[in-house]
Amino acid sequence: MLDTVNIHQQLNDQFGKEAILPQLTADGTPTFWVGRDRIIEVLQFAKTDAMPAYRMLFDLTAIDERLREHRDGQPEADFTVVYHLLSLSPVAELRLKVALTGEFPTTPSATSVWPNANWYEREVWDMFGVSFEGHPNQRRILMPATWKGHPLRKNHSARATEFEALHLDPKRQQEEEDALQFKPEDWGMKRQSENAEFMFLNMGPNHPSVHGVFRIVLQLEGEEIVGAVPDIGYHHRGAEKMGERQTWHTYIPYTDRVDYLGGVMNELPYVLNIEHMLGIKVPKRVEYARVMLCEFFRITSHLLFFGTYVQDIGAMSPVFWMFSDRQKAYDVIEAICGFRMHPAFFRIGGLTMDLPEGWDRKVQEFLDWFPKRLAEYKKALSRNSVLIKRSKHIGAYSQDEAIDWGITGPGLRATGVDFDLRKARPYSSYDDFEFDVPIGTNGDCMDRLDVRVEEMRQSCRIIQQAMENMPAGDYKAEHPLTTPPPKERTMQDIETLIAHFLTVSWGPVVPAMESSTMVEATKGLNSYYTVSDKHTMSYRTRIRTPSFAHLQQIPLISQGGLVADLVAILGSIDFVMADVDR
Repeated sequence: MLDTVNIHQQLNDQFGKEAILPQLTADGTPTFWVGRDRIIEVLQFAKTDAMPAYRMLFDLTAIDERLREHRDGQPEADFTVVYHLLSLSPVAELRLKVALTGEFPTTPSATSVWPNANWYEREVWDMFGVSFEGHPNQRRILMPATWKGHPLRKNHSARATEFEALHLDPKRQQEEEDALQFKPEDWGMKRQSENAEFMFLNMGPNHPSVHGVFRIVLQLEGEEIVGAVPDIGYHHRGAEKMGERQTWHTYIPYTDRVDYLGGVMNELPYVLNIEHMLGIKVPKRVEYARVMLCEFFRITSHLLFFGTYVQDIGAMSPVFWMFSDRQKAYDVIEAICGFRMHPAFFRIGGLTMDLPEGWDRKVQEFLDWFPKRLAEYKKALSRNSVLIKRSKHIGAYSQDEAIDWGITGPGLRATGVDFDLRKARPYSSYDDFEFDVPIGTNGDCMDRLDVRVEEMRQSCRIIQQAMENMPAGDYKAEHPLTTPPPKERTMQDIETLIAHFLTVSWGPVVPAMESSTMVEATKGLNSYYTVSDKHTMSYRTRIRTPSFAHLQQIPLISQGGLVADLVAILGSIDFVMADVDR
């Protein structure tokens, strides 16, 4: 609250009280409405002159307000553009909003303040139809160029069954084929310079080295990369749209599929956010179990990164070793959760069930075995001369560049920034655990590798402490809005039976409010921003994923390198396309 008062006073002093309208939110994040004519000034002030300085544009999204019923105290708006800013030291968040009216409203582009506003603004245009004046290349980013409409508008269908059957007549087929024609000018590229004619090369969207359905158009002079333009959206499944059609608790299994290597790590910010909105305090046992399982998934995700990265630069055997080791971790996860990659084990208010008998024995068996295996990897691979030559000083970026582009997680810590949300602002009892935060120096591929290897070792430390100190108690909060409610209360009388049925089928009714919660996920900061309109489902679900921000920086860190260097850079970023496209 002190931060709220502080930043509110600073904004009032700088721009006048009439220019800043505060809004109360469930998460307590300082939230202010600003006019579209002043928003760029306010953003620039927040980034450079505010105390603390909100140096990172953490997220930028929009809300279609036209069907929303509960907007007490908020300006009239058809659409709202939301800027989520972040200070790393001290950890502080700031949310700025711009109210827009009209069918296709416009607002100034923030790309002059933050380079990573580029993709976020393209996404808002693509999904909502809000234009940004001065944007360098406003075109669709997730949907095909031929798509009609803007999917996150409330009048756009949410299910395939709501669309007409596809008829690919000759005219439509020709339109689709024409849209696939590559024209460098449309991508912001030139065909030639004063001295050379450039060659254009497609990497992806189907190629092992791009780690999924991801395309990069390379502008080459010989084998040197002059320009690189990432092209995403091939894996877009409408995860946010699904979040606005599912009930609050039935959406949990969908979260697992966002970063499909993160498992329960995806569920954590979602359920934490709803618990915060509902005022649910989970038992200590739940918090420890969540931490333990999240760290298991951090290990499995980093193992896949390690194996595929080394494979990308020429070694074949390690990826098979890593997959074998991941299976041992998944054996433990399956023994506890019943599932392996996508367990959907967390619930609003707790876990789906208590830890099974013998869970600690399985965990200890893994901990007795894996750290020694990890030491062998580090000795055999991380100091291999070929690996070093292909990784050292490749794809490097500075601390300031990382913050400007919204880089978080191991990619940020590799530059030497000592920021880990588990330490900086602990959640789910992370402050009860002792662990170190590995950091790098150069921000290159080698540092990103070393940081993740050491993070696996620290995850083992956290898991060991969680196992040894696991509190006794319930696996679910005693709260009427937990889902599903404890079964022992089901058969007491007809009222509790009805309540149980409604809670399972419809889920909780969340009061009209908005909130966001972030966690230190496997690939960086992941957050859910949800707006409730006092219904059994979310009015707006926003998923901020780390990989979306990380891929924006590819043109900067690949320019001047070789195509072979780009392969190493892509592997070192550690992304999955479902995390990017959602």
